[in-house]
Amino acid sequence: MDKNTVIQLLDSSIYQYENLVLSEVNIEVKAGEFIYVIGKVGTGKSSLIKTLNAELPLYFGTGRVFDFDLVGIKSREVAQLRRKLGVVFQDFRLLTDRNVHANLSFVLKATGWKNKFEIEQRVNEVLERVGMSHKKEKFPYQLSGGEQQRVVIARAILNHADIILADEPTGNLDPETSEEILELFIQLNNEGKTILMATHDYAAIARKPARTWVCANGKLNDSAKITEELAFENLLEKNV
Repeated sequence: MDKNTVIQLLDSSIYQYENLVLSEVNIEVKAGEFIYVIGKVGTGKSSLIKTLNAELPLYFGTGRVFDFDLVGIKSREVAQLRRKLGVVFQDFRLLTDRNVHANLSFVLKATGWKNKFEIEQRVNEVLERVGMSHKKEKFPYQLSGGEQQRVVIARAILNHADIILADEPTGNLDPETSEEILELFIQLNNEGKTILMATHDYAAIARKPARTWVCANGKLNDSAKITEELAFENLLEKNV
């Protein structure tokens, strides 16, 4: 990979456990790109995200994220890789037995932060960044879906991640809240973060046209950059 490439898969096969979902995957992502991954349920969007995060193994082909080889990656390397990635899950995965502040400080401690002052400072920074400073003492069940997703985004950027992998981040949110969350991702991208977002939210794509990958019929096709002049509905009819 050249120095500007942060993700690369060559002739790779993506599995959801024992089931092959995508074959002959060839992708390259440059630092600072914003990319959507679209497709019907079960076509491999989430499995692709999980493979890049080393949550699912890559058995066939070659794959690298930063300087990490995904094939045969060791446990200690997985931990190192995930410190450089931020993952935003549709189902939030917040710890329900502790408040927002404690959820975030737990992540920092688990990834090697030891100084209490620095932990407190970093938690406050990211909560302010996502507009959730006023809710740091609340528990997840006391938050709306949009508020929980903001906390999840805060968690994703805690360790200054260069890449954000987002799996249906607006899937369970109302249109207004979805727009607010998308705007947050746009801001992060404008700050230099690489964003890879699996989504069904085609209204979001219309608001921010960008390079789009389409998962269909066991393949991943790169649509190239979608512009406002392109009829997005036609793309969906052909590929989904």
